[in-house]
This record gives sequence, C-alpha cells and structure tokens, in this order.
Amino acid sequence: MIDTHQHLIHPDRFTYSWADDIPVLHGPFRLQEYKKAAHPTAFEGSLFMEVDVDEAQSADEARFFCQLAEIPSNRILGVIAAARPEKDDFAHYLDSIAHERVVGIRRVLHTQHDDLSVSPLFRKNIRHLAARNLTFDLCVLQRQLPLALELVRSAPDVFFVLDHCGAPDIAGNNAADGTGWNHWKSGVKSLASCPNVFGKISGLTVYAPENLRTTDGLAPYFLTMLEAFGPDRLVWGGDWPVVNLGSGLPGWIDITTELLSPLTITERENILSRNARSIYRIPS
Repeated sequence: MIDTHQHLIHPDRFTYSWADDIPVLHGPFRLQEYKKAAHPTAFEGSLFMEVDVDEAQSADEARFFCQLAEIPSNRILGVIAAARPEKDDFAHYLDSIAHERVVGIRRVLHTQHDDLSVSPLFRKNIRHLAARNLTFDLCVLQRQLPLALELVRSAPDVFFVLDHCGAPDIAGNNAADGTGWNHWKSGVKSLASCPNVFGKISGLTVYAPENLRTTDGLAPYFLTMLEAFGPDRLVWGGDWPVVNLGSGLPGWIDITTELLSPLTITERENILSRNARSIYRIPS
C-alpha cells in the first residue's frame, strides 16, 4: 500500500500561515507521529505532499524532504513539491529543487482567485512539466472543476492527479440526486474523459459532515470515481494529518478497506500501489 498524500509538518523548520487558525494542525506531525497513526497498516511507502509553507520556504521544504527520502528506512518514495507556475522564474525554480525523488508539483488552487490557472504564463509553465516527467496535482474545489478541465486540456502531455476526488461539497450535494451532486459528478466525469488525468481517493471524510463519514455515506463518491476513472487510473491518499479534521487516518483506512472490498485483488492492488508507481514514475 502506497500513501500518495502524506503531509509532514515541522513547525520548528517551516511556517504554515494558512494553519494559524487551525490548532489541530499546529503539530509537530513528523514521520514518527505518522507511523504511530498508521500502525498497524503495512505501508510499503509514501509520497510526501507539500504543505503550502510560506512561499519563501518552498524550495527548502522540497530539499529537506528529498533528504529524508534518501534514507531507506523512512520509506518516502517521492516528493510532490510546492511551486508557483504563475511566476516568470518557474523553470529556474524547478532547476533549483531538481532531485530524483521530486516526482511532481502542486500549486494549491482552491485558496486562490479562479483566474490564476487561466493565465497564459501559468498554462505555458504547466506544459513544460511533461519534459521533466513531473506530475501536477490538482487541488481544486467542486465549483472549480470546469477550470481544472480547461487547464488539463491546455497541457495534454502532462499527467494530472485530481486530489481529494475534486473536494466535493458532501454536506450540500444531497447525493445521489441533488443539483450539487450532479454538478460534481459531471465535473469528475469530464476530467476523467481526458486520458492524462488520474483520480486520487483521499480527503473525503474532511469534506463530509460527521453523519456521512461512513462507508455508506461516502460510497456514492467512491463509486463515481471508480466508474469515471476505472481501477487502473485511481490512487489512494491518507491526507494525514489533515484527515484528523475528519475520521482520522485509522478511520479513513477502515472506510477505504470496506469500499474496496467488492473489487478483485488485482484491482485493489492497482489502486493501493501499482498505479501510484506508474503515474508518479516512482524511482525504484
């Protein structure tokens, strides 16, 4: 099992201004805490996902976790680094963090103005990721799925991964027949129609009200992702420690196990491990 969405928070090294008003995430949340939360699940490894540190520290964050990834016992198989594709020095920045363990980048879009990803510079810089074999994780809200589709279509040679199932408004969607539900489902299926887009099963309990943080409550979202992407284009992510705002990592693992149980062994292995290695081009 590969966790493709592992946040590690080191407040002694980095500043996380976005989390100032979220005491639950003040940390520290380091590898030792992650391993304790994940026990007894047998993870073969993880991908560190950038934690939106203050911009001046982004390169240092990437380098620090690449150093941790060089230690085999840490089982960090790759690093998805923060980057700013809207900047003129984007290529120079990527050169400055280049490392065999950097497998992709992410720019958090759900906290930004909707027009950020529309600019010609942003899209040109994203297109350059293909030549570097770097993925781009899409971190958007449900209402931003059409913008994500425009970005994906502008860079057909780049691998995109849709984080957190497109951050559905589970509380307001009224699955499986509400207007919000239909908008989310349509947005996901449109993205899945692009062969360079992959889905990440993660974050759902954070976006769900407490009464829907169950296998039955989240099944409509999982089944839609499965129908849209198929078992060969899905990966799994723990989203720890942000998942503590929902079910916690053990609870999310339990829900995932139940959601995946009707699938074949091969399909489960693809979603939980094999797909991650091929999509993120994880070095052996």
